[in-house]
Amino acid sequence: MSLLDRVSTLLRANLNDLVEKAEDPERMLKQIVLDMENQLLQVKTQVAIAIADQHLLEKKRAEHEQQATDWRRKAELAVTKSQDDLARAALERSLSQEQLAQGFATQVEDQKHEADSLRQALRKLEQKLSETRAHCEMLVAEHRRAKVVGRATKARQTVGVDQEQTFGRMKSKVHIKSAENAAATEILAPETLEDKFKALESEDKVETLLSELKSKMAANG
Repeated sequence: MSLLDRVSTLLRANLNDLVEKAEDPERMLKQIVLDMENQLLQVKTQVAIAIADQHLLEKKRAEHEQQATDWRRKAELAVTKSQDDLARAALERSLSQEQLAQGFATQVEDQKHEADSLRQALRKLEQKLSETRAHCEMLVAEHRRAKVVGRATKARQTVGVDQEQTFGRMKSKVHIKSAENAAATEILAPETLEDKFKALESEDKVETLLSELKSKMAANG
């Protein structure tokens, strides 16, 4: 895959889709940024090379154009000296230099187009890298927040169950203690006046029942 094809692939990358499919989103996002930084460095290097080659080709074109001009002047000089053979030779050399200059001019245009394409790719990649860095920071923050929320929810659920069980145990203990306290209060409470009369009434009733029982048994005997 060529450099521009790799850049194009990175520019078309959909981070959200990649994050959803990744087992480790943070690691994947960091790798994407690293890949883009590496590609950006390569593109910068290629841009510099393309510009240098363009300048070299322009220099070569200018040199051959100058040589073509120089040979044409020599041909003119030969004509003034009635040296037609020299004039023809000079014109041939001038024509050859013009053809070479035209060839270099074509290469200059091609190289300029390539350099412009690389510059455009560089600008797009720089913009994409800036956006990706910001997007990655946002997605990493969202991912970490989701993990924290998940842990917090799980912790609340665990705490809720533990609290419910703890409250249940405490409630049971409170009921038991309350019953124990009531029993102790009932046992240890001082005898009231009403209690004393109730006791006397109970004793009278028992004595009455006993007398009735004795009388019945004597009559039967």
